[in-house]
Amino acid sequence: MTSIRQEKIRRAIVTPLQQFMNKEKSAGIVLGVSIVIAMAVANSPWSEDYFHFFENKVGFAFNGEQYLYYSLHHWINDGLMSMFFFVVGLELKREFIGGELADPRNTILPIGAAVAGMLVPALVYTLLNAGTPSAGGWGIPMATDIAFSLAIIYALGNRVPLAAKVFLTTLAIVDDLGAVVVIALFYTSEISFINIAIGMTFLGVMFAANKAGVKNVLFYGLLGIGGVWVAFLMSGIHATIAAVLAAFVIPADARLPEHLYLKRAAGNLRRFAEIKPNNVSTLEHEQVEVISTMMNDTRDAIPPSQRLEHAMHPFVSFVVMPVFALANAGVSFAGLDVQTVFSTNVALGVALGLFVGKPLGIMLSTLLLVRLGIAKKTEALTLRRIIGLGFLASIGFTMSMFISTLAFTDDTMLLQAKLGIFTASIAGGAVGYKLLGAKNAKK
Repeated sequence: MTSIRQEKIRRAIVTPLQQFMNKEKSAGIVLGVSIVIAMAVANSPWSEDYFHFFENKVGFAFNGEQYLYYSLHHWINDGLMSMFFFVVGLELKREFIGGELADPRNTILPIGAAVAGMLVPALVYTLLNAGTPSAGGWGIPMATDIAFSLAIIYALGNRVPLAAKVFLTTLAIVDDLGAVVVIALFYTSEISFINIAIGMTFLGVMFAANKAGVKNVLFYGLLGIGGVWVAFLMSGIHATIAAVLAAFVIPADARLPEHLYLKRAAGNLRRFAEIKPNNVSTLEHEQVEVISTMMNDTRDAIPPSQRLEHAMHPFVSFVVMPVFALANAGVSFAGLDVQTVFSTNVALGVALGLFVGKPLGIMLSTLLLVRLGIAKKTEALTLRRIIGLGFLASIGFTMSMFISTLAFTDDTMLLQAKLGIFTASIAGGAVGYKLLGAKNAKK
């Protein structure tokens, strides 16, 4: 009876949940719901409690001294988001080794589009805010939210050809790399070179261990978090940069090569088949040993970097990003008026940078590279699709919000930046969906 009940629960809850999480668009859906919840609570009777909750401080105390004593908001943006950037780093490393970025000759077009798609929005924002206290927000409209943009394009299904999906994916990957560089170079506070030196020392140890053949994930986890991340957190350079650097020194080669794994797997399966079954629900001791060996071999056949990426991706997509959205997407409209919104050009600069600058930069650079013969495009990448992909890339949301928290300490400017991000992202997503989903998009 218990097993029947468990099977019903599995079919009714567990299996549908697993199927939902395995879909490309699911992360974007959960992220969108989180943003809606944050906006709703921020404009509800619980608004004050919502904002106050993330101001509570958490840290460590020893002999009356407080260490790493930060607000929940700070821990989310510097701690949880470091996990997101760690996975980004692992994905970038995989793409450089054997993915979309492995052969630059095949990626000139999306890389060029990504670079122009970052520079033109920054230029648009700067033209509207140059010489003002809000000038430092130029990095906000440069970002693309890879989860949302890919969720929309995969929601369109076979109406969008594979070439267009690969183009947007490569563009978004390069955009992520650009965001990391911008954060590292331009959005840092006062720098402690001692802590940077400590962090780089730990990073050097991890790199040396990689070259020495150490594959233990726990070893890299302890040094990466307890050494590199903590040191960078206290250095003034944003802690998310430590996560990316740590990801790049995680081994990308397996302890057990593919050919050897295949040979051992065949031998283990043969051994398992030769063991006489006992015809009951439990296995023989020899069978358990063979299966255990196969499990160890399977683990050793997966490179540590890919093992970590595979294990962390669901947690980052369905926990880290929604929590970040809940903590940062709440914008209260109480007492908001036109004068507050347009007291500076932040909202206008961000909105136009994303909604106009992104598609314009991507379209013009793509056409220019093809016209000059530097890059080639497939027939599937029609002008309409390129423009549609440009508008999907204008969805900034979480990445733009993250950079806005680094760019501004002034609450009014931060509010204006978020309004610009929301306006441009929603409009860009809608226009991109319409252009790419139209029946005559192939023409």
